[in-house]
Amino acid sequence: MCLGIPGQIVSLWPESEVLMGNVDFIGVQRKVCFASLPEVAVGDYVLVHVGFALARLDEENALETIKLMRDLGVFDDELGAGVIDRVSP
Repeated sequence: MCLGIPGQIVSLWPESEVLMGNVDFIGVQRKVCFASLPEVAVGDYVLVHVGFALARLDEENALETIKLMRDLGVFDDELGAGVIDRVSP
């Protein structure tokens, strides 16, 4: 299954040709492209699909979605088995 999942921006690399950065998904960080969301900032929550940020999310909705996805086991499917056992949001 391939879903957009919410995460929090932990760093941005504005000096790169295309705006890139790291996003934290319940303790697992991944490199993400922010070309379609140039107004984002560190600390923002975004919806990410296959390494591309699709939308900015407010914190309340992002945390609620993270909880639901965690309860359903989605993070194991998307980030690798055992993620849920290692971290808690």
